[in-house]
Amino acid sequence: MKVLAIAGSNSDTSINKMLVTYAASLIPNADVEILDMNAFEMPIYKHQREVASGVPQEAKDFASKIDGADVLLVSLAEHNGTYSSAFKNVFDWTSRIKDRAVWNEKPMLLMATAPGARGGLGVLEASGKRFPLHGGNIVDTFTLPFFNDNFDKAAQKISNEEKDSELKEKIQKISALESILEK
Repeated sequence: MKVLAIAGSNSDTSINKMLVTYAASLIPNADVEILDMNAFEMPIYKHQREVASGVPQEAKDFASKIDGADVLLVSLAEHNGTYSSAFKNVFDWTSRIKDRAVWNEKPMLLMATAPGARGGLGVLEASGKRFPLHGGNIVDTFTLPFFNDNFDKAAQKISNEEKDSELKEKIQKISALESILEK
């Protein structure tokens, strides 16, 4: 199974990248690729820019990564209740590729984490409504509140047993898709 793990943050110390990397490590025998949003940095979307120059190659490359995956693990950073501007820009440009749904109906585990009690719930709500309109096949969602209390950075894993078990159940659900995808 080819797993594409996306952290919707351009931070060098992204807690969402830590979460999605850990989640990806739980899928047995998977071919995992962890995406760095910094590899897809491009000008801020503007219609006139698109008309003048077309869709940047970075957006096409992002779309190609999605197309090459069987399953998507997406963990989004929450900035003011919604996506980070780095992620939103990649999403906007990718949505402008002709005859394409951004997520291309790939099965997705949608996640978020944050230092606070809501654990990125605002971005999960926003993306849960928006992504299906762009070919998002959200199989399940997961949120990890109080990241600093519930994630062991040294061990690179969730330290809260209840939340760790919850994530592992959701990963099993995604892993079970392998037999369906092979048909």
